[in-house]
Amino acid sequence: MRVTCIAILKYNGEDADPYLLGIASDVSNFGYFQRQTVREMLAFVSRTIIRRTCPGQRQSVQHEEYYVHASNKNGLAAITFVDREYPARSAFYFLNKVLEDFEGLSKDAWKTARADGEVGNAICESSIKEYQDPANADKLLKVQRELDETKVVLHKTIDSLLARGEKLDSLVEKSTDLSMASQVFYKQAR
Repeated sequence: MRVTCIAILKYNGEDADPYLLGIASDVSNFGYFQRQTVREMLAFVSRTIIRRTCPGQRQSVQHEEYYVHASNKNGLAAITFVDREYPARSAFYFLNKVLEDFEGLSKDAWKTARADGEVGNAICESSIKEYQDPANADKLLKVQRELDETKVVLHKTIDSLLARGEKLDSLVEKSTDLSMASQVFYKQAR
């Protein structure tokens, strides 16, 4: 599971390109000479999808092995590029968190933006590192993982108890045989 890019944009309507207010990308899995082109493509696709995501709307777009999740919250939008295995629930959770953090940092200053900026780069950089593991974004997913681990331990414990139970049954059978043998010995000893 991998987060490739997170971006924050200001939605300017369907007729104008959104302004890029912050972006971070992890393109280390691409070839060295492809990385700049990939970054440019991520910015272009971010603008295109946010341009088509109306305020108050969320959407997901799939392309080959990647999913793009976008959320537009009253004109302030966030978008992420993740691989197929990354849960959509976790992606939308951290997009909302990124938007909240950015609004807390910039207050309403983003509303007056008239060009691209780098105000949100730090938030995007920290988020792309923090949310590589979807369990960090989704507490329910984290609890589910812990429950699965506990279930495995319980199965092992039950298996070992059953094995002990079989050993106890064999000991009881042997003790019954021993009791019979001791009764015969007692009768013969008289």
